[in-house]
Amino acid sequence: MIHLPKAAYTSEEWFKQEQATLFEKNWQFAGLVEDLPEPGDFITVQAGRYSLIVLKGPDGQLRAFHNMCRHRGTQLLRTCGKAGKAITCPYHDWSYSLEGDLIAVPQQKTEFPDLDKKSLGLHKAQVDIWLGMIWVHPMPDAEPLKQWLQGVDNYIGPHRPEALVEYPEAATDHEIHANWKLIAENYIDGYHLAHLHSATLNMYDHQKQKTGFIGPHFTFYEPLQDDYAKNLKDKSPLPPIDHFTDDQPVGAYVPMLFPNLGIAATEDSWSVFHVIPLAPNRTRVITRTRIKAVSDWAYLWQTGKSYSQQSTWSGKYKEGIGSDDPMMSGDFMAEDIYVCEQQQKSLESPLFSVGATARHQEKSIRDFQNIILQQMNASG
Repeated sequence: MIHLPKAAYTSEEWFKQEQATLFEKNWQFAGLVEDLPEPGDFITVQAGRYSLIVLKGPDGQLRAFHNMCRHRGTQLLRTCGKAGKAITCPYHDWSYSLEGDLIAVPQQKTEFPDLDKKSLGLHKAQVDIWLGMIWVHPMPDAEPLKQWLQGVDNYIGPHRPEALVEYPEAATDHEIHANWKLIAENYIDGYHLAHLHSATLNMYDHQKQKTGFIGPHFTFYEPLQDDYAKNLKDKSPLPPIDHFTDDQPVGAYVPMLFPNLGIAATEDSWSVFHVIPLAPNRTRVITRTRIKAVSDWAYLWQTGKSYSQQSTWSGKYKEGIGSDDPMMSGDFMAEDIYVCEQQQKSLESPLFSVGATARHQEKSIRDFQNIILQQMNASG
C-alpha cells in the first residue's frame, strides 16, 4: 500500500506544509567543514521557511544564526563568502558581531530611545559537525544532532571521510523537474536497481541487499558481485578504499538521512547526495564526492585499468532516440533523473495510479511515506 495521495507530489499547499514540518523540525545538511576554513567564512542554507547562516568566528568556533536583520527583517548574507569583522545589513547598516550581537546602529541614539542592543542580537540556530559534514537546525533548543541520528552511524560503513580528499570533477548540480519525494523514493528503492541500472550498476549483487530504518533514517547495504570483488584492484573505476573490515565488508552503504540527505559510501568513493526542494515539481540535487588520496599517476593508472576491463559503458539501451538519450548515457544518475521526471509528468494524467508494489524491495518507499505522514500529523 502506498500512503501518500497524488496531491503530495503536485500541491503547493502540501509543499508548504512539508517545509513547515519536515524541513524545519529535522536537522539539515549545510556543507562540508572545508567550506569554512578561515574566521569570517560563512555559508547560508535554507531550512524550510528559515534562511540560516553558518559562520566561523574569530575563535574558530562554528555558530549558526537566522539570516535576518532584527530591524526590518532584511536578509543579511547571500550564498557563501567572507563576512569580514562584522555582519552588516545592506538596508540600514545595522551591524552584528560574528558572535551574533548587535554592535552598531548608524543613526543617532536619540532616534532610538528604547533601543536595547542586548535583546536585538541575531536569532540563534543550532550547528554541529558529524563525519566532516556541517549540520544546522533552526531551533536552538532542538534535540542534539547525535540524538537525532539515533545510532544510524553504525550502518553507514567503515569509511573515514576525513582520510579522503574531495574529487571536484565528480561533483554534480542538477535541477530536476520532479517532486523531491520522487527523487528520495527512487534513492531508497531497491527494486529498480537490477532493472533500470542493469548496465550501470552491475558490479553490485542487488539480490543480497539489506535495508531498514533506524528511527526515520533509511539504511542500505549490498555486497559486490563475486567477479568484481575478486578483481577489484583492476575493475574499480577509482582507487579502492582500504577502510573495510570483516565486521563491515566491502560494498555499497547508501543511507538516506531523513528527509533529504543521502550518503553513498562505496568500494571507491564517499559522496553526499543533497535533495533540495524548490517547488512541488522542481528539485535541486547536489552531489559531492571524496576519494582515496593518491598521486595523479596512480589515479590515471587505476582509471585506465578499469576502463580496459569493462566490456561496455553503455546504459540500459544499446540504441535510443538520439545520442543524448539518458538510457544510453552509461550514467546511472541520468537514468534516475529521466524516470523521476517521467513519473512527475504522469501525475498530471487523470488515469494515474500505483500498481502492486514489491513486498520487500519497495517496502522502504511505503515506510518512508508513512514517516512523512507521521511527522506531518504530529505537527498538526
